[in-house]
Amino acid sequence: MALKDARAGIRNEAGISAVLGILKQSFGERFQTGRSFREQHAHTTTYIPSQLPDGVLFAENADDVKMAVRACAAHRVPVIGFGTGSSLEGQVNAVNGGISIDFSRMNRVLEVNPEDLDCTVEPGITREALNIHLRDTGLFFPIDPGANASIGGMASTRASGTNAVRYGTMKDNVLAVTAVTANGEEIRTARRARKSSAGYDLTRLFVGAEGTLGILTSVTLRLQAIPQKIAGGVCAFPSIKAACDAVIMTIQMGIPVARIELLDAVQMRACNAYSGLSYAESPTLFLEFHGTDETVPLQSAAFAEIAAECGGGEFLWTVNAEERTKLWKARHDAYWSARALAPGLAALSTDVCVPISRLADCVSETQADIEEHGLLGPIVGHAGDGNFHVLLLFDDKSAGDIARAEGFVERLNRRALDMDGTCTGEHGIGQGKMAFLEQELGGSVDLMRQVKQALDPDGIFNPGKIFH
Repeated sequence: MALKDARAGIRNEAGISAVLGILKQSFGERFQTGRSFREQHAHTTTYIPSQLPDGVLFAENADDVKMAVRACAAHRVPVIGFGTGSSLEGQVNAVNGGISIDFSRMNRVLEVNPEDLDCTVEPGITREALNIHLRDTGLFFPIDPGANASIGGMASTRASGTNAVRYGTMKDNVLAVTAVTANGEEIRTARRARKSSAGYDLTRLFVGAEGTLGILTSVTLRLQAIPQKIAGGVCAFPSIKAACDAVIMTIQMGIPVARIELLDAVQMRACNAYSGLSYAESPTLFLEFHGTDETVPLQSAAFAEIAAECGGGEFLWTVNAEERTKLWKARHDAYWSARALAPGLAALSTDVCVPISRLADCVSETQADIEEHGLLGPIVGHAGDGNFHVLLLFDDKSAGDIARAEGFVERLNRRALDMDGTCTGEHGIGQGKMAFLEQELGGSVDLMRQVKQALDPDGIFNPGKIFH
């Protein structure tokens, strides 16, 4: 099965049969071929149809991964990594069948270096479990995509989240990875030093590759000190533009905001109903400041002045941990609260990112698009870096509704690209955004294909993702 065959969707039946026998003999009950297991490992949180693997290996260490990859490589069978299944663009689907490697049992913290503010973990550990482990060290891992995703999955999709405006994304917080390559050998991309000029930056090559270049077996992460004081608050605005003006002014003034999230009026209505809140149902910013007893009140007061200047309402903020938790739980439950607006409908979550100077334009034009086409799509944005999400609710059993949803996504991506933005700020390309990647990067995608061909000549690693 050549690389082009994998992309064309041709199953290697003989190879798959051989690998199923090898892995069953080698791993016993840790290798499952039952339909329920396979369905769980093709789960996708979008309307893209599930495509099941032929078997699921519950790996327990890097040696398991190496053995599985060698078997798959020898018989040219696809292999797909699986963390928690929370990806949004079909990244875990087995396009041509093959083997899913489940990392839920590779969930250990291998090393913590408090003095260096870093740690090394296995790919299956979730971000919440990692932060529980780190709590007594006074450190935390700041990347928060909302879902309790696995670290390996977050690295593979170059995830981001609510804290990105202060702490960056996964590309800024991964120091090194170990990965099993197409020959079944494990490589390490870097050491723990905070900077290096030694050769190609292979770490960044694997971060965001969505499992198409190799299988991650460990990730070394940059950590942060838990802030002495945290304040969180909300502020309503009369319009999207007013809210975005406040965001731009906050950043331009150098106020070190940790989170600054934008929710439109429809999403605020959903949050109020779902979480039992009583906030104004108008464009609203959710903010959080990290610092000391002295700096956090100053930062909060400075933002309150900016909000007032931009026509916003009162900035209601608190340092009470319980109140902050309630506030951010409402934000993190935005997906479920939006779903509750129309429980009988399917949901398509999509994202784009534009320069923050164009955020108000892009969101406003997107709202007009939603209204013009009679759609329902609450909007949530990581306003500090120009990234926003639309959760489009539609009938996935109606061909007309599916066509309208796909037409909206196409217009949204084209709109972002016309504003010098990107088709995805943090969801990745997967299966859902391949056409938009070509529009965004043009000939650069050919260079990606050459890298893929060089590192994975038989196309065994997660075929049918990122590009054709």
